[in-house]
Amino acid sequence: MLKISVVSYLNTIPFIYGLEQSGLAKKLDISLDIPSACADKLLTNKVDIGLVPIVVLKQIQNAYIISDFCIGADGAVDTVCLFSDVPINEIESIFLDYQSKTSVELLKILLKEYWKVSPKLIEVKANYEQHIKGKKAGLIIGDRGFQYQNKFKYVYDLSAIWKAHTGLPFVFACWIANKKIDEDFIKEFNTALSFGLQNTQKAIDSTAAIYSHCKNPADYLNNKISYQLDAEKKKGMELFLEKI
Repeated sequence: MLKISVVSYLNTIPFIYGLEQSGLAKKLDISLDIPSACADKLLTNKVDIGLVPIVVLKQIQNAYIISDFCIGADGAVDTVCLFSDVPINEIESIFLDYQSKTSVELLKILLKEYWKVSPKLIEVKANYEQHIKGKKAGLIIGDRGFQYQNKFKYVYDLSAIWKAHTGLPFVFACWIANKKIDEDFIKEFNTALSFGLQNTQKAIDSTAAIYSHCKNPADYLNNKISYQLDAEKKKGMELFLEKI
């Protein structure tokens, strides 16, 4: 039985719904994890496949992208943002979200190349959000970000800034295997993922109680998240990996 780690965010529910409805989930050992844990499990061979932050592609010698689907965005994404009380040039320090290394690396690139500022970067664990105030800003990723959108004067959407900086979309995570996977399984797997994406509203309805903190999940999944790992996203992904 193949072991799979999937990000435990709202943006993965179409994938999970597709795997469940296809019956494929019954043949898999699926765990739901924060992105950094997905990456760690794939790196340490605790799982065979992961929907993992793309920095993993530079860390695994034999990494195989097994799907034309991903977690990406072509502009603003709403769930990878830098929150601050002051404008970017007045920020003295930034708390770095522990949940995703890709988003942290993206922030570092934008600080250096786009904003051309160098605030102190502070690695933190859970419950750092309440310390974001004054000239201390914070990177918050995932569903937690929804609740902070209206709490800070300055909200910098990293995906939107990347698009402005490079003209390219951004890929946050893709389906990666740490070994060769049977081609028949890959075909069945992608068919299931595609089914889930074609039935996004049903996926939302089936998990409404869990994700009640998102006021408009349909808008987020249909208009913010871009799931196709197309040529432009691959260009964006390659450029990002070159920069880190």
